[in-house]
Amino acid sequence: MDTIFALATAQGRAGVAVVRLSGPDAVSASARLMRNVPVVRGLRRLTDADGHLLDEALVLHFPAGKSFTGEQVVELHLHGSPAVVAAVLRVLGDDPALRPAEAGEFTRRGLENGTLDLAQVEGLADLIDAETEGQRKQAIRVFSGALGQMAEAWRSDLIRAAALLEATIDFADEEVPVNVTPEVLGLLGHVRDEMRRESAGVRIAERVRDGFEVAIIGAPNVGKSTLLNRLAGREVAITSAIAGTTRDVIEVRLDLDGLPVTLLDTAGLRETDDVVEIIGVQRARERAGQADIRVYMMLPGDVLPRDVGDLDIIVRAKGDISEGVGLAVSGKTGAGIDALIDQISGILKVRVASVGIAMRERHRLAMVRAVAYLDAAELALHDENGMTDLIAEELRSAIRAVDSLVGRVDVEHILDEIFASFCIGK
Repeated sequence: MDTIFALATAQGRAGVAVVRLSGPDAVSASARLMRNVPVVRGLRRLTDADGHLLDEALVLHFPAGKSFTGEQVVELHLHGSPAVVAAVLRVLGDDPALRPAEAGEFTRRGLENGTLDLAQVEGLADLIDAETEGQRKQAIRVFSGALGQMAEAWRSDLIRAAALLEATIDFADEEVPVNVTPEVLGLLGHVRDEMRRESAGVRIAERVRDGFEVAIIGAPNVGKSTLLNRLAGREVAITSAIAGTTRDVIEVRLDLDGLPVTLLDTAGLRETDDVVEIIGVQRARERAGQADIRVYMMLPGDVLPRDVGDLDIIVRAKGDISEGVGLAVSGKTGAGIDALIDQISGILKVRVASVGIAMRERHRLAMVRAVAYLDAAELALHDENGMTDLIAEELRSAIRAVDSLVGRVDVEHILDEIFASFCIGK
């Protein structure tokens, strides 16, 4: 295994910059920069091959088996000057025992050495990308190993069920003292129910990770762009008294009570002969149909659309000058904005309540496959003519599906895609 190195902190000027080395020659290579490598940590003067001082750094030493990668790791905590970092990386790059790390290679070594499972790697990727508190909490659950622990519990139950069935095969010619079918059915039912509950929450978990969409729709010149600007706190959309100013979908990403939300300002919905505006109206309808929530801005006398959903919100536009009932908002004065935000947040929080631990489509598909095998096994168990060895094989297939959740099997084809999203120093 090569010994690799990379800058583990962001590029640019900072108080501290961390350069990480990992691999069998991490200690010996680091020793060429300093008098000796500390057993745990210590201050060291770093010099180049000619004895010229590079920096005075805090050096941390993690022995194999007790590091993030599972290998020998040495971290050089440098003063965060770009010149200092460049000098140290240049010296390390000249060392024939070292090579620069590739994107995500430190984390990949952790996976290969068993310090992380695949679900934890995915959780780490999401944690690095987290922008809101909701995203952070969701990612940290997976990174801490919660999905792996849950998968291990399912695996244990299924192995127990398979062992009970295989015992009846092994002793087919002898009298088996206990009917194992009730216990096996109980184990299968418990695992299947938990998998179904978890897989049902994946779609919402993906929205927490990628962001919910809230579309603002209504007739031209009803105040959609003004409302978007007020919600965003800046001028992101052109506002004008001329109807049809917005021709395309304008997106603004916000943090609403810890949840990532993208607001969509759409073209005004009306019949028109303007070719460009027709395209804008068509796009508005398509994006609004895909959004999680639609905010319909209505003026007194407007006809309510027939496609309003249970989670959609109807507001009275231009609340500063219009009269009527219901929630009134004004992008111009800010009236009703807080109430609208509270209503959007309330709807999203109800949806997020169903989120479990699994958070990717890969997780959902693995659980769906496992549930299908368990359904087939249960059906055969209820059949008097069901063949025990075939039922046991269904359980083994379910176990393999569970194993794929945490990377024990069938994951090589997705590793490159996952690690491509990591930075070099991670």
